[in-house]
Amino acid sequence: MIKYLFLLLSIAMFSQGYETQKYEVVKQIEDIEIRFYPPSLMAKVNSRGGFSKLFQYISGKNDKSEKIAMTTPVHMSSENNKSTMEFVLPSKYSLENIAIPNDKNIEVYNSKPGYYAAITYGGYSNSEKIKKNHSSLLNKLQAENFKILNSQPVVLSYNSPYKVFNRRNEVLVEVEF
Repeated sequence: MIKYLFLLLSIAMFSQGYETQKYEVVKQIEDIEIRFYPPSLMAKVNSRGGFSKLFQYISGKNDKSEKIAMTTPVHMSSENNKSTMEFVLPSKYSLENIAIPNDKNIEVYNSKPGYYAAITYGGYSNSEKIKKNHSSLLNKLQAENFKILNSQPVVLSYNSPYKVFNRRNEVLVEVEF
């Protein structure tokens, strides 16, 4: 399922000039960061064609016919054979002023604040890299006696598929801190 999400992501037009979701690194353990993520306005879809649906929403398929700037990263997860893709919406928006999606499968909401452990890896992402980094992250967290609140990985992708060098991908899991 995650391979399918990455295939959809290949349509993306990301570049380094876009706004990036805010977080604060609260602890560093070797190559792992423990981060605090404040609430962010997000748009998510739990169906096939998630990237396309979200891209259409920010391209103007909304109640205001408004174009909404792309941001990074794209969040991807899969649980119980259900894939989810999420876009972080620009910080200038709130639930009060954001355009409402025309597609009823898209949910716009404020994420809950939380602590996440993150491991970063480069290159083009694939299911093997995700599995390897997720396993490494869980093993290191267990060795450090962290309480893992949700062990399902959230994969973050920051770059356009056209960017070849210095690519940034991450695997996150929610932790207690």
